[in-house]
Amino acid sequence: MSDLPESTPMPREGQPDPKLPREEFERRYRRSFVDPAFDAHRDAIDQLAAIAWEAYQEGRKAPHTHKAGPGFADPDYDLSDEWRAARDAIQAAQTRWRDPASPDRLLLVCASPRSEHTCPGEMSKTWRLLEAARDAATAAGASCDVLELNRLTSEYGRQIHPCKACVSTAMPLCHWPCSCYPNHGLGQHHDWMNQIYPRWAEAHGIMIVTPVHWNSPTSPLKLMMDRLVCADGGNPDPTSTGGKDAARAKRIELDGWDYPQHLAGRAFSVVVHGDVEGTQTVRHALADWLRGMGLVDAGALSQVDRYVGYYAPYATSHLALDQDQALLEESRNAARALVERVRQLRAGQCEAGSDLPLPRQK
Repeated sequence: MSDLPESTPMPREGQPDPKLPREEFERRYRRSFVDPAFDAHRDAIDQLAAIAWEAYQEGRKAPHTHKAGPGFADPDYDLSDEWRAARDAIQAAQTRWRDPASPDRLLLVCASPRSEHTCPGEMSKTWRLLEAARDAATAAGASCDVLELNRLTSEYGRQIHPCKACVSTAMPLCHWPCSCYPNHGLGQHHDWMNQIYPRWAEAHGIMIVTPVHWNSPTSPLKLMMDRLVCADGGNPDPTSTGGKDAARAKRIELDGWDYPQHLAGRAFSVVVHGDVEGTQTVRHALADWLRGMGLVDAGALSQVDRYVGYYAPYATSHLALDQDQALLEESRNAARALVERVRQLRAGQCEAGSDLPLPRQK
């Protein structure tokens, strides 16, 4: 940090150290092997625990790296192979998005954690609304990619780790795509976002279908939302900040940062359902978030918030949806409006004011 101007704000420190002693670290490591079927292999597990402890002690976040090479601010920086693979997948997806000969592609997000394949034992109403929307979009000629966030609860090894809020230290410290994960030294791996980022990048339109949980988006949806912060102003070159050098990132931002919106120009629609309260609040929050990232709403019919079985028993909620054919049709209309808006944008039609300079970039 000695090469930075004296005016550079230094990172504030002073929170408690979360470092674990070896005994506690290995106790937590062994939790993955409580099944008695592992008992015959306890010696091997002990050896693995010792290796994991060493990686933890040394902070081996990215065990596989290569020199960044040409095109980066620091070609000699040891860049994570996993980060580079995610970056390459996003760039390939962006190329497909720009191709005028490619089909109209929608990413349909099923944001309920509920599924008959895990504890609830029953599909979600969200899935039924999404199926109606998918059928309408497909009939309109669009290609649909369905992202089931319920896989976080029902599929082995599926995880979205929480955002570490690097952006609140300095925007350039938040890399596009996120470089916080995987962190192998901390056991923070199997992060799904590296596969999700390219799916957003490839889509011409995004449709989010979600229930309300406690007046808020669902926890799987919120995890994805937070981890998409890097798409709104994120730094595509981790070598420019020396990885996670907070002071250097602060200096870069203060010297002038343009807050690139990496997903801007895509259309969006939102369908929110609930049984008691919060549907309008969640719809507004999602729409504001998407607009904030530079996405374009698909008009009044593309945003729906409705109650299913208002204050009725949970046990009959699917029957209530059976009786609400209007909501199913509204979901179809939201998809149809999205397809129409996608085609307008791809034909060059812009929103009013889209060329005006923003007085506040952040």
